[in-house]
Amino acid sequence: MRKILLAMSAIGASLALAAPAHAEGRAEARGGVFWGYGDSEATAGIALGYDWDLGDSAFVGVEASGDKILAAGYKISFGATGRLGVKAGESTKIFAAGGYTTEPCDGCEDAWHAGAGIQQAISGGVYIKAEYRHFFVDGFDDSDAVVGGVGVAF
Repeated sequence: MRKILLAMSAIGASLALAAPAHAEGRAEARGGVFWGYGDSEATAGIALGYDWDLGDSAFVGVEASGDKILAAGYKISFGATGRLGVKAGESTKIFAAGGYTTEPCDGCEDAWHAGAGIQQAISGGVYIKAEYRHFFVDGFDDSDAVVGGVGVAF
């Protein structure tokens, strides 16, 4: 996990140095539903990220997150995610995301994840977001999550 976070940080730093384009930090709180392992449960978490413009209509970003399935026996799982998307107008971002998530419970496994989402600016840097993620779990059944979030861009 440490190697992935370092790689994501190095990628983000090189993009920041190489691209004079507009960059935007973001912080969000999110909640939703996770299903897998034969059950579905509520989930909640936070994320910090950074996006860089790739011209007028595209962007690339990185994100670090901590999410918890809100049931007994689960712990906070940490994620490192990259995202690539398009700007659909002045206030809407549509993106694909992928990365790595640590185990959500002691008997579980780490997982690669992939998904997609939409982020809509509201006012004064505040945005709302909806995202789907599929978790590819080696040796276990795959799992999924859908979350909605509220954040602030800075």
